[in-house]
Amino acid sequence: MSDRKPSTGGGISAALALRAATERIRAAGSASPRLDAELLLAQVLGGGRESLYREPERLLSAAQTARFDELVARRVAREPIAYILGHKSFRTLDLMVDTSTIVPRPDTETLVAVALDALNASTTDPPWAMDVGTGTGAVALALCAEHSTVRVVATDIDPKALELARGNAVRLGLDHRVQFERSDLFQDLPRGGCFDVIVSNPPYIREDEIEGLQEEIRRWEPRQALVAGPDGLEAYRRLIPGALPFLRPGGLLAVEIHEGRVGDIMALFHATERFADLRVHEDLSGAPRVISGRERL
Repeated sequence: MSDRKPSTGGGISAALALRAATERIRAAGSASPRLDAELLLAQVLGGGRESLYREPERLLSAAQTARFDELVARRVAREPIAYILGHKSFRTLDLMVDTSTIVPRPDTETLVAVALDALNASTTDPPWAMDVGTGTGAVALALCAEHSTVRVVATDIDPKALELARGNAVRLGLDHRVQFERSDLFQDLPRGGCFDVIVSNPPYIREDEIEGLQEEIRRWEPRQALVAGPDGLEAYRRLIPGALPFLRPGGLLAVEIHEGRVGDIMALFHATERFADLRVHEDLSGAPRVISGRERL
Protein backbone atom coordinates (compact mmCIF):
# COMPACT_ATOMS: atom_id res chain seq x y z
CA MET A 1 0.00 0.00 0.00
CA SER A 2 1.28 3.45 -0.85
CA ASP A 3 2.23 5.77 2.02
CA ARG A 4 1.01 8.73 -0.01
CA LYS A 5 -2.24 10.28 1.11
CA PRO A 6 -5.15 9.42 -1.16
CA SER A 7 -6.54 12.38 -3.07
CA THR A 8 -9.68 14.01 -1.84
CA GLY A 9 -12.95 13.98 -3.69
CA GLY A 10 -15.16 11.72 -1.63
CA GLY A 11 -15.42 9.03 -4.31
CA ILE A 12 -14.78 5.31 -4.42
CA SER A 13 -11.18 4.09 -4.20
CA ALA A 14 -9.38 2.79 -7.25
CA ALA A 15 -9.15 -0.68 -5.70
CA LEU A 16 -12.89 -0.93 -5.05
CA ALA A 17 -13.77 0.51 -8.45
CA LEU A 18 -11.45 -2.00 -10.09
CA ARG A 19 -12.94 -4.92 -8.17
CA ALA A 20 -16.52 -4.00 -9.03
CA ALA A 21 -15.70 -3.42 -12.70
CA THR A 22 -13.88 -6.74 -12.95
CA GLU A 23 -16.96 -8.57 -11.72
CA ARG A 24 -19.25 -6.75 -14.14
CA ILE A 25 -16.97 -7.49 -17.08
CA ARG A 26 -16.54 -11.13 -16.02
CA ALA A 27 -20.30 -11.59 -15.82
CA ALA A 28 -20.60 -10.25 -19.39
CA GLY A 29 -18.38 -13.05 -20.68
CA SER A 30 -14.98 -11.44 -21.19
CA ALA A 31 -12.04 -13.84 -21.17
CA SER A 32 -9.81 -11.23 -19.48
CA PRO A 33 -12.00 -9.24 -17.06
CA ARG A 34 -9.27 -8.06 -14.67
CA LEU A 35 -6.96 -6.92 -17.45
CA ASP A 36 -9.85 -5.16 -19.20
CA ALA A 37 -10.82 -3.32 -16.02
CA GLU A 38 -7.22 -2.29 -15.32
CA LEU A 39 -6.73 -0.93 -18.83
CA LEU A 40 -9.95 1.06 -18.67
CA LEU A 41 -9.22 2.53 -15.23
CA ALA A 42 -5.67 3.42 -16.24
CA GLN A 43 -7.14 5.21 -19.26
CA VAL A 44 -9.41 7.27 -17.01
CA LEU A 45 -6.72 8.08 -14.47
CA GLY A 46 -4.11 8.91 -17.10
CA GLY A 47 -1.38 6.55 -15.94
CA GLY A 48 -0.15 3.07 -16.66
CA ARG A 49 -1.58 -0.08 -15.09
CA GLU A 50 1.28 -0.11 -12.60
CA SER A 51 -0.05 3.13 -11.08
CA LEU A 52 -3.16 1.26 -9.95
CA TYR A 53 -0.99 -0.86 -7.65
CA ARG A 54 1.08 2.04 -6.37
CA GLU A 55 -2.01 3.98 -5.25
CA PRO A 56 -4.85 1.49 -4.68
CA GLU A 57 -6.58 3.83 -2.20
CA ARG A 58 -6.57 6.79 -4.54
CA LEU A 59 -10.09 8.20 -4.67
CA LEU A 60 -11.82 8.74 -8.00
CA SER A 61 -13.54 12.06 -8.52
CA ALA A 62 -17.19 12.12 -9.54
CA ALA A 63 -16.16 12.84 -13.14
CA GLN A 64 -13.65 10.00 -13.14
CA THR A 65 -16.19 7.60 -11.69
CA ALA A 66 -18.74 8.53 -14.34
CA ARG A 67 -16.18 8.17 -17.12
CA PHE A 68 -15.02 4.79 -15.82
CA ASP A 69 -18.62 3.55 -15.59
CA GLU A 70 -19.15 4.64 -19.20
CA LEU A 71 -16.12 2.72 -20.43
CA VAL A 72 -16.99 -0.37 -18.40
CA ALA A 73 -20.51 -0.34 -19.85
CA ARG A 74 -19.03 -0.39 -23.34
CA ARG A 75 -16.90 -3.41 -22.44
CA VAL A 76 -19.89 -5.13 -20.84
CA ALA A 77 -21.57 -4.72 -24.23
CA ARG A 78 -18.56 -6.68 -25.58
CA GLU A 79 -17.08 -3.79 -27.53
CA PRO A 80 -13.43 -4.71 -28.14
CA ILE A 81 -11.10 -3.17 -25.61
CA ALA A 82 -8.96 -1.73 -28.43
CA TYR A 83 -11.90 0.26 -29.80
CA ILE A 84 -12.69 1.60 -26.33
CA LEU A 85 -9.10 2.63 -25.67
CA GLY A 86 -8.63 3.86 -29.24
CA HIS A 87 -5.26 2.18 -29.74
CA LYS A 88 -3.61 -1.24 -30.02
CA SER A 89 -0.01 -2.47 -29.82
CA PHE A 90 1.39 -4.36 -32.81
CA ARG A 91 5.01 -5.49 -32.82
CA THR A 92 6.98 -2.32 -31.98
CA LEU A 93 4.12 0.05 -32.79
CA ASP A 94 1.22 1.62 -30.94
CA LEU A 95 -1.55 2.10 -33.49
CA MET A 96 -4.71 4.16 -33.35
CA VAL A 97 -7.75 1.99 -34.12
CA ASP A 98 -11.45 2.49 -34.73
CA THR A 99 -14.42 0.55 -36.07
CA SER A 100 -13.47 1.20 -39.71
CA THR A 101 -10.87 -1.57 -39.42
CA ILE A 102 -10.38 -4.91 -37.72
CA VAL A 103 -8.23 -4.90 -34.60
CA PRO A 104 -4.59 -5.83 -35.37
CA ARG A 105 -3.83 -9.29 -33.99
CA PRO A 106 -0.62 -11.04 -32.90
CA ASP A 107 -1.25 -13.74 -35.54
CA THR A 108 -0.56 -11.18 -38.27
CA GLU A 109 2.96 -10.63 -36.94
CA THR A 110 3.85 -13.84 -38.81
CA LEU A 111 3.02 -12.08 -42.08
CA VAL A 112 5.37 -9.23 -41.16
CA ALA A 113 8.16 -11.66 -40.28
CA VAL A 114 7.87 -13.47 -43.62
CA ALA A 115 7.91 -10.16 -45.52
CA LEU A 116 10.91 -8.85 -43.57
CA ASP A 117 12.91 -11.97 -44.36
CA ALA A 118 12.27 -11.42 -48.06
CA LEU A 119 13.05 -7.70 -47.90
CA ASN A 120 16.28 -8.30 -46.01
CA ALA A 121 17.36 -10.70 -48.74
CA SER A 122 16.44 -8.32 -51.56
CA THR A 123 19.17 -6.75 -53.68
CA THR A 124 16.91 -3.88 -54.77
CA ASP A 125 17.82 -0.49 -53.32
CA PRO A 126 15.44 0.54 -51.99
CA PRO A 127 13.14 -2.49 -51.97
CA TRP A 128 9.44 -1.92 -52.58
CA ALA A 129 6.55 -3.65 -50.82
CA MET A 130 2.78 -3.48 -51.19
CA ASP A 131 0.28 -4.09 -48.37
CA VAL A 132 -3.10 -4.96 -49.88
CA GLY A 133 -6.00 -4.21 -47.54
CA THR A 134 -3.92 -2.25 -45.06
CA GLY A 135 -6.62 -1.46 -42.47
CA THR A 136 -4.91 0.38 -39.62
CA GLY A 137 -1.65 0.29 -41.59
CA ALA A 138 -0.25 -2.27 -39.13
CA VAL A 139 1.69 -4.41 -41.60
CA ALA A 140 2.86 -1.58 -43.84
CA LEU A 141 4.06 0.50 -40.91
CA ALA A 142 5.71 -2.44 -39.16
CA LEU A 143 7.72 -3.09 -42.33
CA CYS A 144 8.84 0.55 -42.42
CA ALA A 145 9.64 0.59 -38.71
CA GLU A 146 11.75 -2.57 -38.92
CA HIS A 147 13.41 -2.13 -42.31
CA SER A 148 15.39 1.06 -42.73
CA THR A 149 14.95 1.66 -46.47
CA VAL A 150 11.81 -0.13 -47.70
CA ARG A 151 9.16 1.90 -49.51
CA VAL A 152 5.57 0.70 -49.19
CA VAL A 153 2.36 1.21 -51.13
CA ALA A 154 -0.59 0.51 -48.81
CA THR A 155 -4.08 0.03 -50.25
CA ASP A 156 -7.58 -0.31 -48.93
CA ILE A 157 -11.06 -0.14 -50.41
CA ASP A 158 -12.39 1.85 -47.43
CA PRO A 159 -11.49 5.58 -47.40
CA LYS A 160 -12.05 5.73 -43.62
CA ALA A 161 -9.50 2.96 -43.11
CA LEU A 162 -7.03 4.78 -45.33
CA GLU A 163 -7.52 7.96 -43.33
CA LEU A 164 -6.82 6.08 -40.12
CA ALA A 165 -3.74 4.36 -41.58
CA ARG A 166 -2.41 7.65 -42.93
CA GLY A 167 -2.87 9.21 -39.50
CA ASN A 168 -0.93 6.37 -37.90
CA ALA A 169 1.89 6.85 -40.42
CA VAL A 170 2.11 10.57 -39.66
CA ARG A 171 2.00 10.06 -35.90
CA LEU A 172 4.77 7.44 -36.09
CA GLY A 173 6.92 9.56 -38.41
CA LEU A 174 6.81 6.96 -41.20
CA ASP A 175 4.60 8.77 -43.71
CA HIS A 176 7.55 9.72 -45.95
CA ARG A 177 8.03 6.04 -46.84
CA VAL A 178 4.40 4.97 -47.30
CA GLN A 179 2.07 5.83 -50.16
CA PHE A 180 -1.63 5.22 -49.53
CA GLU A 181 -3.98 4.31 -52.37
CA ARG A 182 -7.68 3.53 -52.46
CA SER A 183 -8.22 0.32 -54.41
CA ASP A 184 -10.34 -2.83 -54.46
CA LEU A 185 -7.40 -5.24 -54.20
CA PHE A 186 -5.37 -4.42 -57.38
CA GLN A 187 -8.29 -3.23 -59.47
CA ASP A 188 -7.67 0.52 -59.25
CA LEU A 189 -3.85 0.50 -59.35
CA PRO A 190 -1.62 1.21 -62.36
CA ARG A 191 0.14 -1.99 -63.33
CA GLY A 192 3.86 -2.27 -63.04
CA GLY A 193 6.08 -5.12 -61.90
CA CYS A 194 8.17 -3.19 -59.42
CA PHE A 195 7.39 -4.83 -56.07
CA ASP A 196 9.81 -7.12 -54.30
CA VAL A 197 7.15 -8.19 -51.79
CA ILE A 198 3.35 -8.08 -51.76
CA VAL A 199 1.55 -8.95 -48.53
CA SER A 200 -2.11 -9.18 -47.62
CA ASN A 201 -4.33 -10.22 -44.74
CA PRO A 202 -7.57 -10.51 -46.73
CA PRO A 203 -11.05 -11.45 -45.52
CA TYR A 204 -11.21 -15.24 -45.10
CA ILE A 205 -14.22 -16.08 -42.92
CA ARG A 206 -17.01 -18.12 -44.55
CA GLU A 207 -20.49 -16.63 -44.37
CA ASP A 208 -21.67 -19.56 -42.24
CA GLU A 209 -18.82 -19.08 -39.76
CA ILE A 210 -19.52 -15.51 -38.71
CA GLU A 211 -22.11 -16.39 -36.07
CA GLY A 212 -19.66 -18.73 -34.38
CA LEU A 213 -17.07 -16.02 -33.81
CA GLN A 214 -16.56 -14.14 -30.56
CA GLU A 215 -19.16 -11.48 -29.91
CA GLU A 216 -16.44 -8.82 -30.02
CA ILE A 217 -15.70 -9.78 -33.62
CA ARG A 218 -19.11 -10.51 -35.11
CA ARG A 219 -20.86 -7.50 -33.55
CA TRP A 220 -18.19 -4.84 -33.75
CA GLU A 221 -15.57 -5.46 -36.43
CA PRO A 222 -16.34 -4.47 -40.04
CA ARG A 223 -17.92 -7.40 -41.88
CA GLN A 224 -16.33 -6.56 -45.23
CA ALA A 225 -12.89 -7.03 -43.67
CA LEU A 226 -13.84 -10.44 -42.29
CA VAL A 227 -16.20 -12.34 -44.57
CA ALA A 228 -15.24 -13.64 -48.03
CA GLY A 229 -18.28 -15.40 -49.46
CA PRO A 230 -19.67 -18.89 -48.89
CA ASP A 231 -16.29 -20.64 -48.90
CA GLY A 232 -13.98 -17.92 -47.52
CA LEU A 233 -11.90 -17.88 -50.71
CA GLU A 234 -13.37 -15.00 -52.73
CA ALA A 235 -10.56 -12.57 -51.96
CA TYR A 236 -7.82 -15.13 -52.68
CA ARG A 237 -9.29 -15.97 -56.09
CA ARG A 238 -8.64 -12.37 -57.15
CA LEU A 239 -5.62 -11.63 -54.98
CA ILE A 240 -3.28 -14.46 -55.97
CA PRO A 241 -3.41 -14.15 -59.78
CA GLY A 242 -3.93 -10.39 -59.48
CA ALA A 243 -0.57 -9.92 -57.77
CA LEU A 244 1.45 -11.29 -60.68
CA PRO A 245 1.55 -8.13 -62.85
CA PHE A 246 2.86 -6.14 -59.87
CA LEU A 247 5.71 -8.43 -58.77
CA ARG A 248 9.30 -8.19 -59.93
CA PRO A 249 10.63 -11.48 -61.36
CA GLY A 250 11.27 -13.60 -58.28
CA GLY A 251 9.12 -11.31 -56.14
CA LEU A 252 7.29 -12.74 -53.12
CA LEU A 253 3.55 -12.86 -52.47
CA ALA A 254 2.64 -13.69 -48.86
CA VAL A 255 -0.94 -13.98 -47.61
CA GLU A 256 -2.39 -14.61 -44.19
CA ILE A 257 -4.75 -17.58 -44.15
CA HIS A 258 -7.40 -19.46 -42.20
CA GLU A 259 -5.69 -22.60 -40.90
CA GLY A 260 -8.54 -24.77 -42.19
CA ARG A 261 -8.08 -23.69 -45.82
CA VAL A 262 -4.40 -24.36 -46.45
CA GLY A 263 -5.06 -26.87 -49.23
CA ASP A 264 -7.57 -24.64 -51.02
CA ILE A 265 -5.26 -21.62 -51.01
CA MET A 266 -2.23 -23.66 -52.08
CA ALA A 267 -4.34 -24.90 -54.99
CA LEU A 268 -5.02 -21.30 -56.05
CA PHE A 269 -1.28 -20.59 -56.08
CA HIS A 270 -0.64 -23.73 -58.14
CA ALA A 271 -3.45 -22.89 -60.57
CA THR A 272 -1.61 -19.80 -61.80
CA GLU A 273 1.38 -21.95 -62.83
CA ARG A 274 3.48 -18.88 -62.07
CA PHE A 275 4.54 -19.37 -58.45
CA ALA A 276 7.46 -21.41 -57.14
CA ASP A 277 8.97 -22.03 -53.71
CA LEU A 278 5.53 -22.30 -52.08
CA ARG A 279 5.75 -22.41 -48.29
CA VAL A 280 3.40 -22.59 -45.32
CA HIS A 281 4.56 -20.55 -42.31
CA GLU A 282 3.31 -21.27 -38.79
CA ASP A 283 2.46 -18.71 -36.13
CA LEU A 284 3.76 -18.83 -32.56
CA SER A 285 1.05 -21.34 -31.58
CA GLY A 286 2.17 -23.72 -34.32
CA ALA A 287 -0.89 -23.13 -36.52
CA PRO A 288 -0.45 -22.53 -40.28
CA ARG A 289 -0.85 -18.77 -40.69
CA VAL A 290 0.84 -17.57 -43.90
CA ILE A 291 1.41 -19.01 -47.36
CA SER A 292 4.11 -17.48 -49.55
CA GLY A 293 5.33 -18.05 -53.08
CA ARG A 294 7.74 -16.42 -55.50
CA GLU A 295 6.95 -15.54 -59.08
CA ARG A 296 8.92 -17.87 -61.31
CA LEU A 297 12.00 -16.30 -62.89
